Amino acid sequence: MTDATPPRWRADDTIRWLIEEGRFAPDFDALVGGVAARLLSDGLPVWRFRVGFRTLHPLVTAVTGIWERDEGKTTHFEAEHGLEGRTGYIGSPMEQIALRPEPFRKRLEDGLDESDHSVLHELRARGATDYFGRRLSFAGDGAGMILLTTDEPGGFTEAEIAGFDMLAAAISPMVEIERLRRISNAVAEAYLGPRTGRRVLGGRITRGDVETINAAIMISDMRNWTGISASLPPEEAIALANRYFDIVSAAVEAEGGEVLKFMGDGVLAIFPDDEDSPSAALAAARAALAEGMAEGVAFGFGLHVGEVLYGNIGSETRLDFTVLGQAVNIAARIEGLCSLIGEPLLYSEAFAERLARPGRRVGDKDLKGVPAPVGVYADGD
Repeated sequence: MTDATPPRWRADDTIRWLIEEGRFAPDFDALVGGVAARLLSDGLPVWRFRVGFRTLHPLVTAVTGIWERDEGKTTHFEAEHGLEGRTGYIGSPMEQIALRPEPFRKRLEDGLDESDHSVLHELRARGATDYFGRRLSFAGDGAGMILLTTDEPGGFTEAEIAGFDMLAAAISPMVEIERLRRISNAVAEAYLGPRTGRRVLGGRITRGDVETINAAIMISDMRNWTGISASLPPEEAIALANRYFDIVSAAVEAEGGEVLKFMGDGVLAIFPDDEDSPSAALAAARAALAEGMAEGVAFGFGLHVGEVLYGNIGSETRLDFTVLGQAVNIAARIEGLCSLIGEPLLYSEAFAERLARPGRRVGDKDLKGVPAPVGVYADGD
């Protein structure tokens, strides 16, 4: 005699919703929360639903969204590099799922022992009765995983466990798309900067796609890099250069500017022009110099404000998103005067005129490639 009791959850219903509606969720966390809420409304006694994937990012190695029924929302987590060496990950269900294709299941209400990872003990202590997880297979590199937990007495049924395989297959391409989107954004921001990266991903990718903008321009250069690189072991020299780049980048970003490129031992940054952009650039330079002095890292700044060409230049197959123009040349030439004059921070008269309290005028200077002398100011009285 067969059991005529209808199943409490049909995977087909949730998957149909996922394909027709859920895939239009505005972001990853909304997707996770939307699927979990749909599972619950379709009859699955899900208490906790987790989706995660590995990514490529200078600071982040994995992204996870966790929905819990009692909270009614998705909590977002980003794991820093070094995850594999942490006790919370070693031996965990997540590690086991990542290392092998077989699903992982643990009936928590049957009891646990010392060999079971602490995360399972924690979930059982909170009332969880059953735990299931499996890998999400992607067409390209990488993989993800889904984890489902219930607090229903008796746990998940075998039919529900079979349905999870169907759910995993349906959600995998959506999670992979999110992974690829995050990788694209991370690469664009890491190599181009947030503002410029968004422009490129938004379609500004053709050679000659250039616009004229006004901006405060910052050129910085590390002092005595030739001597440093010759006297220090390579790893120490690179560590010092990276510290310099950290200091300048943090100061620029804190004032709303953007580092466009690292040029050997130098930095090119812009502050798109508005009423306060020269003041912001000056504040960034001052903050960076103070931090550098405290850490024994010496460098100089040249500042100018003017019109620049902002966009893509290069060959047919290799492009660079940058700024060009006489204003950039003037900023670079002024920075080159820092060591000659003995001042760490110099700026042009055009820049000084935009400040409420300009610094000390050091004179009119002939700059290579500039037809007329340029008034140059040092910071301070």
